[in-house]
Amino acid sequence: MNKGLSMVGLATRARGTVSGEFATEKAIKEKKAKLVIVATDASDNTKKLFKNKCEFYNVPFFIVGNKEELGKVTGSVMRASLAVTDGRFSENIIEKLKQDEI
Repeated sequence: MNKGLSMVGLATRARGTVSGEFATEKAIKEKKAKLVIVATDASDNTKKLFKNKCEFYNVPFFIVGNKEELGKVTGSVMRASLAVTDGRFSENIIEKLKQDEI
């Protein structure tokens, strides 16, 4: 598991994330989302929906991990999407995710 997703686990325990499609979309629309992560094995429609919403609302967007990994870090079984709502955590997670891409 990459460092960025490990940080998502910390943010979740600090109540700095929301997960699931409905909650993620709501956080984006209410401008609470500071970062959105979608699983690599999410449907193409889900990826497109969140990519477009994040571009429109100017929210950083990453496709990382699979549904099982996202579920694990959020304390659920499986998750296709999540939003980080805590500003400090989101900055650190974005930094780690960019490092992992290299």
